[in-house]
Amino acid sequence: MRVESPQPLVLDGSHGEGGGQILRTGLALSMVTGRPLRIERIRAGRPKPGLMRQHLACVQAAAEVCGAQAEGAEPGSTALHFTPGAVRAGDYRFAISGAGSCLLVLQTVLPALLLAQAPSRVQLTGGTHNPMAPPFDFLELAFAPLVRRLGAGLDLTLRRRGFYPAGGGEVLATVTPAATGLEPFDLLDRGPCRGAWAQAVAPGLARGIAQRELEALRRHLGWSGDLAAGQLRVAPARQNEGPGNALLAVLEHGGVTEVFCALGERGVSAEAVAHTLATEVIGYRQGGGAVGPHLADQWMLPLALAVWRSGRSAAYTATQATLHTRTHAELIPQGLPVRIALTGQAGGTRIDIAPAEGAAPA
Repeated sequence: MRVESPQPLVLDGSHGEGGGQILRTGLALSMVTGRPLRIERIRAGRPKPGLMRQHLACVQAAAEVCGAQAEGAEPGSTALHFTPGAVRAGDYRFAISGAGSCLLVLQTVLPALLLAQAPSRVQLTGGTHNPMAPPFDFLELAFAPLVRRLGAGLDLTLRRRGFYPAGGGEVLATVTPAATGLEPFDLLDRGPCRGAWAQAVAPGLARGIAQRELEALRRHLGWSGDLAAGQLRVAPARQNEGPGNALLAVLEHGGVTEVFCALGERGVSAEAVAHTLATEVIGYRQGGGAVGPHLADQWMLPLALAVWRSGRSAAYTATQATLHTRTHAELIPQGLPVRIALTGQAGGTRIDIAPAEGAAPA
């Protein structure tokens, strides 16, 4: 069921973090509500304002999923008018040119497919481990399990990694809408730690790089002895997946699994990559929230969908509310009849999502 208001969703693309997040979330909100979307001043504060190829891939994928008409969908455009049709479940293939993140495209269309009338398969090619985008491992191990707890199905398969600048990664996603509707839940505590491990992948690079990263990470995190031997893994990789480098740390708790990633790049030592990752992991371990800063942002829209559809409130806690998270908290209620409140507390932030006053379940 769509919201009754035919009013367009009008967004300022320079607001808050002022990047592609506003476009992707705006497209998702338009698709799930049926409201026309108008975004102006897209990426106005960035060195290269307007739509880039990565953003156009999101617009084109969204348009295909819901049969939309899109005006202004061209490189450099700072305004977009997007008029959605009905969301259609199906078998989709999206190719993102170069090493653009295919996972950002998936996240654009995922909310709509979660509310479709039947399962969908989405095959994507492009980057899987990109700067400024969630890596595949984060979606598979941290994000997807939470989506499944809402009652929907989200199964992800990594067929091939893709790094900047070559790209060429391949991902398959199977999305199954919840049989009885999305069911929101609270995530206020991460629960007891059940395990922690790290993995380095360095296709096309000397094997010693991955081993140096893992050893440096072990020292920073204080892992030692037999425990460390099982925690440190060099991932098998095809040589044609690279060159590329990603160092991952996975923390498994009773309530949530968190994934942190640092990408190697030319001119940055293996030890520096490990230090960057260790800083994130230590920050999460010392924080009091259930989720880390990236999952706090990524989780907000799926949970808001569940609150909207069910008419029931939910909350979660995060170690930090980044500018992306705060922007999302302001943006989502413009498209959905929900209220989002961020409250500082010891060790982090509490995020409460509730139906807007007078709003009925969808």
